Amino acid sequence: MKFSSNLLRKWCRVIHRDLSFFFSGMLLIYAISGIVMNHRDSINPNYTIERKEYTIDRPLPLKESITRQTVLELLRPLGETENYTKHYFPEQEVMKVFLKGGSNLLVNLKTGEAVYEDVHRRYVIGAMARLHYNPGSWWTFFADAFAIGLIVITITGIVMLKGNKGIWGRGGVDLLAGIIVPLLFLFFF
Repeated sequence: MKFSSNLLRKWCRVIHRDLSFFFSGMLLIYAISGIVMNHRDSINPNYTIERKEYTIDRPLPLKESITRQTVLELLRPLGETENYTKHYFPEQEVMKVFLKGGSNLLVNLKTGEAVYEDVHRRYVIGAMARLHYNPGSWWTFFADAFAIGLIVITITGIVMLKGNKGIWGRGGVDLLAGIIVPLLFLFFF
């Protein structure tokens, strides 16, 4: 029995090590994007938005006199003339200009106050966060394999240590604490 116990622990170490290395990239992706997803109210995982408020120091024409050329002149200092798509007036004295990529300019024609929002896609973090939403059936297979791999990694990790560092010692206390903490949050918060 002693021989099979040592053999079992040896195979647990091998399986634990190999699966840990194989799934470590996915674990890091889920961990990093999980932090971002937990803070969606303060971090947009898909876009960065830089907001610039300023005042246009020259008189602006009335709504009826605004032409495409007028709008392009307002976009020139921002370097956005090539990105103009359209403009409209949500209110009589307010003009909103739409730009390629999601950026926009909002101008109060009466006061000259303007707000420019420069929008840029977060390619890496956005792609990582998208994995949390299960982007397709092909991903489901890998995500399921990842979940099964985590179960195997956990079980082999529990089994491979013996003595006071294993399940009947400090490891058991850590395991119990790791079960109790999520249950406390689940039932009391």
